[in-house]
Amino acid sequence: MRPAHKKTPRPKPPRPTRDAEAPTEKDLELTYGLRAGIALVAARPSDVVKIAYARELERELGAVLRVVETRGLRAVVMSDAELSRISGSSHHEGLCVAARPRSWLPAAKLADLLVEKRGAAIALDRVRNPYNVGAILRGAAFFGVDAALLGAPAPHPALAPDAIRVAEGGVEHLALSRTTDLADTLARLRSRGARVYGADGSARESAIGFAFERPAILVVGHEREGLSPRVRAECDHVIAIPGSGAVESLNVAVATGILVSELVRER
Repeated sequence: MRPAHKKTPRPKPPRPTRDAEAPTEKDLELTYGLRAGIALVAARPSDVVKIAYARELERELGAVLRVVETRGLRAVVMSDAELSRISGSSHHEGLCVAARPRSWLPAAKLADLLVEKRGAAIALDRVRNPYNVGAILRGAAFFGVDAALLGAPAPHPALAPDAIRVAEGGVEHLALSRTTDLADTLARLRSRGARVYGADGSARESAIGFAFERPAILVVGHEREGLSPRVRAECDHVIAIPGSGAVESLNVAVATGILVSELVRER
């Protein structure tokens, strides 16, 4: 009898490893809104992973689709209902972009940026309404402000998708930083030479025609409570927009637009 042939065990194929550069679905940030999505693709094409869009926007999205095609990314046509489902909003405006998370500057890097450029930044002290946040960032980008610093208690403040949409692409033109202790961060920025200007409707100094020194940080406060006492204590000056007295105050986003126009006036 011939001896049975002993089979050599076949080596198991190596277990596939996940590419460190390929983020999982949960790692991605979803941006929706036409101008916000177009700006993201233009500013951070290497971060884009896939897009979904309404067919009627195909011509308007020509540049976006060319980027997607060049990079071999996924572009999916979806109905209005499908876009609402994946974005969680009826305000998607026909475009959703899934991308790697945006980068945030540490306070030290923000200080470097402002000192090097003799630049200007806005800081938000517990401003929570995403529509206000978005409008403020849109105005800051419009006037050429260099950076925005978001301050709120832990967990770390981030940008709500509606804020990004309302900013109409403005967030892609600002260096972004965030902190859970705005007063402490402002103190560190002051130690690097930045001047801090707080906005308060009851302040005696007028913001109109005010001579801002650079690098400058303009701080606006919570929609109802204004500046916190600790943040106010870190301000070199506290300024106000004079009005007729017919109404008590301006919406924080409207007020910030006026203040920022004064901040950059001499630049």
